[in-house]
Amino acid sequence: MAEARVKARSRDRAAGDSVLAERFGVFAECLLTGVWIVVASAGVITYPAAFAAGARHLRRRTAHEGGGWREFVADFRSAMRGGWVAGLVGWAAVAAVWVDVQAARAGIPGGPFVGAVGLFALIGLMVAGMRAAALWSPGDSWRALLARAGRRTVLDPAGSFLLVAGLAVVALSGWVVVPLAVPVLGAVAAAAVAVEQRYRHR
Repeated sequence: MAEARVKARSRDRAAGDSVLAERFGVFAECLLTGVWIVVASAGVITYPAAFAAGARHLRRRTAHEGGGWREFVADFRSAMRGGWVAGLVGWAAVAAVWVDVQAARAGIPGGPFVGAVGLFALIGLMVAGMRAAALWSPGDSWRALLARAGRRTVLDPAGSFLLVAGLAVVALSGWVVVPLAVPVLGAVAAAAVAVEQRYRHR
């Protein structure tokens, strides 16, 4: 009996170590994916495709499927077919909000209200973009993904708030130590994947 208990404890300890190693491996993969996303986003309008490729890489990793840098690059190229348009739209929204903020600072009547509305709309657009990228697969239409993601952003406020908090952590990390924001972005991609999986299983 004593020997059986010892063997059972050994098995439990080995299982616990295996789970811990798996979780640490996923965490390390998230940090590495953040670096890949930032590198792929160097093209300015390539950030939606980079985030989509990173999210798909993490989906493969959590599903215990193979994949590495080469698969990430292949996904990135595929996502760029429509992702560059989403990138342009994102920068246009940033420019519009910047104009609104300048109007608010200039003291134009109604400027603060317009600036606040624009800022909230930009945050909503960013969340919808992350949710769309988290579900992207080769051949998917970005327009259809963004339309569905926009609805989920409103219908799932808890998940959307989690992504807003993730963006805040990235901004805070960049403010404290700029290079720290790079790997943290991978954790945000993992959060977007988790939020979408949670929404599907509701």
